[in-house]
Amino acid sequence: MKHLVQDTYEKELDLFMISMKTSGMTASTQQAYRDDVQSFLATVHPKKVEMIARPDILKHIAEMMQRGVGDRARNRSLAAIRAFYRALIDMQLLDRNPASEVKKSKEEKNRIPVYLEESELEQYIHETDGKYYHRNLAILMLMGYAGLRVGEVHRLNVEDIHMNGHLNVLGKGRKWRVIPLQEELLEVVKQVMEQRISPKSNKEKALFVSQFGRRLSRRMIQHIANRTFDKMKRNAPDMAIRKFSSHKLRHSFGTNQIRNGTDLRTLQELLGHKSIETTQIYTHVSNKQLIEAMGRVKIPIQRQV
Repeated sequence: MKHLVQDTYEKELDLFMISMKTSGMTASTQQAYRDDVQSFLATVHPKKVEMIARPDILKHIAEMMQRGVGDRARNRSLAAIRAFYRALIDMQLLDRNPASEVKKSKEEKNRIPVYLEESELEQYIHETDGKYYHRNLAILMLMGYAGLRVGEVHRLNVEDIHMNGHLNVLGKGRKWRVIPLQEELLEVVKQVMEQRISPKSNKEKALFVSQFGRRLSRRMIQHIANRTFDKMKRNAPDMAIRKFSSHKLRHSFGTNQIRNGTDLRTLQELLGHKSIETTQIYTHVSNKQLIEAMGRVKIPIQRQV
């Protein structure tokens, strides 16, 4: 079906890719949007794009909901479809956007992120192993102790590391931010630079490279994180029922920063959030904190003799 969709809508998809590239979208966003649009077009194939109407989009969103797809993923799919039609309108292929009046799903507010306590994060980092130990260690520490996203780790170049301890990070929306690294983390990164595999090409600037000397893929970075989570679960049975992914390391960083007294505005800068409302999800408290708080409440009860 994927090939049928690509063949039927080849012209429109190519124009969409051109539009996204010229607008400055990152490669990962371009691919995610293209995948979302192709998934939608598969549900209406072989209908021509100019014949697709609002009910087709609503049906697609409803089917995603029935499959258990979350609010955020459904909204991203809708954003991709809107962008697809805007691109075709800009290219003068169409004169209307059937997705413009489709409302976004209301996302759950104050959703508590899954995270690792500081002691658990330390335990997780200690599970790092493998042939490329220092590379893998630096990757996990950058996510858990500096709050980087998988895509940000993937995009890091050697030139982004400054020996004065600062790291230049290219985040969402192609926005740069500067993160001061802890001395321990900087030392691990330096070891990575010293042991870095000779790149396949002299033009390869990536900090993290594969065994073939090419930039390490996002999928491989996620695999390294997930494999380490699996190892931790095997060694700590009480962790077995908890669900973790690479992005939970970033959640752990945000949560532990707030716990240690970092203010929201500073954390927003460190995480590269556009809105401080996004950063506010890290102000949640754990059950442990609630129990400790209630334990501090003294109730004077006179015991009957």
